[in-house]
Amino acid sequence: HNFFFQASNPGQFENDSDVLWQRGHVPETLVYHGRVGINTDAPDEALVVCGNAKVMGRVMHPSDSRAKQNIQEVDTNEQLRRITQMRLVEYDYKPEFASVMGIKSA
Repeated sequence: HNFFFQASNPGQFENDSDVLWQRGHVPETLVYHGRVGINTDAPDEALVVCGNAKVMGRVMHPSDSRAKQNIQEVDTNEQLRRITQMRLVEYDYKPEFASVMGIKSA
């Protein structure tokens, strides 16, 4: 399905059911204040896609080196000392979560 939104004036759409959709402050942006679900009527995160997602461009993530500056080598001995102080755990997913996400629980 393709969706098309047409605003009668900035920040307001003609259909009352679309009041959560607003024009963004940056040109050519659309903002939704809430959770969005694709192929689900119960999204539990900002965006939940149940199915395949196709991206015809880059996906930027805060861990991407293109988003960072002042990248420097660190003292490996100090970092190893910090690692030995970390708490390591093992876990199994709860069956109800695993079944919804298509993960084998054990």
